[in-house]
Amino acid sequence: MDDVLALILAGGQGDRLSILSEQRAKPAVIFGGKYRIIDFALSNCVNSNITKVGILTQYRPRSLNDHIRNGRPWELDRESGGVYLLQPYLGREISDWYRGTADAVYQNLFFVEEADVNEVLILAGDHIYTMRYDLLIQEHRANKADVTVPVYNVPMAEASRYGLLRLDPDLRVIEFEEKPKAPRFTLASTGIYVFNKDVLIDRLQADAARNTTHDFGRDILPEMIHDYRVFGHELEGYWRDVGTIDSYWQANMDLLVDLPELDLYAPETAIRTREPRYPPAKIGPRAYVSRSLLNSGDIINGHVEHSVISPGVYIEDGAVVRDSIVFDGCRIERGAVVERAILDKDVFVAEGVTIGGSDDYSPNRERPDLLTSGISIAGKRARIPAGVQIGRNVIIGPAVREDDFSGQWVPSGDTVRTKRPLGPLGV
Repeated sequence: MDDVLALILAGGQGDRLSILSEQRAKPAVIFGGKYRIIDFALSNCVNSNITKVGILTQYRPRSLNDHIRNGRPWELDRESGGVYLLQPYLGREISDWYRGTADAVYQNLFFVEEADVNEVLILAGDHIYTMRYDLLIQEHRANKADVTVPVYNVPMAEASRYGLLRLDPDLRVIEFEEKPKAPRFTLASTGIYVFNKDVLIDRLQADAARNTTHDFGRDILPEMIHDYRVFGHELEGYWRDVGTIDSYWQANMDLLVDLPELDLYAPETAIRTREPRYPPAKIGPRAYVSRSLLNSGDIINGHVEHSVISPGVYIEDGAVVRDSIVFDGCRIERGAVVERAILDKDVFVAEGVTIGGSDDYSPNRERPDLLTSGISIAGKRARIPAGVQIGRNVIIGPAVREDDFSGQWVPSGDTVRTKRPLGPLGV
């Protein structure tokens, strides 16, 4: 795979992840307790012997840059090849903020042109899956394809979220619709594309000269179907776009079944990440833990059920965490109950707090498009004062402090934001 260049599109704002991506790019959001979402694309590259990797960043890249650094956890700290962080910059006529997925690659076309490769593998940095890209590229070459697009069969109810393809019996793409309101088929593009290098350069230059949205799914692929050899590749196993709160929460919960479809323990598809320096996890004498993922540095003295717990979390005796995702460094004091919630890093939940303790599932009034299923979210470094009762579909904003709460009850669908200027919150 020395003649393959991988480009990971990691610049999206990820607005549908609400406050989880207000202070970080979506690919830098924590997943499965110890990983970041981008770890899956990076690890798939290394597991496929692809060692020339460019990461196209844009929105709030600090967290992502700090996580990747020189690429050592993925064995990409090397003199030949390795990992390159590519950000938009001023100084050239074509420079600007990325206007679409195709434009992001076009603005880094010099990087593609200078790479001594035959194929360019374009990847989304915000999907959860394991895949051997080398097998995909072998199939691409065997078909003498110009472009190969891995596809995944999704439920009809969710199909309108995706670019949809129809294949002939030889797996050649014969139809492509980008996020149709009334889907007619359910094979979804995974946002993974294998292009022959010369074809990619030609199509990006042609697209740049036209007034389009400069998007692979909306503009590039549909126009190539009739004039180029465009093939699909049916992806088996687990693949999820975790771009919404519900899909992100469910993908984490999918890890907790006895035999999860996404196997994090298979050595041939091992997911690598930057490991935090914590001591081993410790389970107290009165603790109860069931169907959960724990991590290094955790101290569990309370009750944890069907939850994903990141490193360095402290759950006191008498506290209950159920059906929840808890990020690094959170502290949950005695008597608190956290149910069907997502707590970002360093959230403090004081004694006697209840999150999710309501039969009222009213949608969040600030973001009714995001929070309707009963999941409440607390932003990074929020502090929830003792005894506060929080309903469902609630947003507790980043850096909220005790005096930002107007009383002891936050109704379902409400939002609490800090009244102070919100400075940088780190990674």
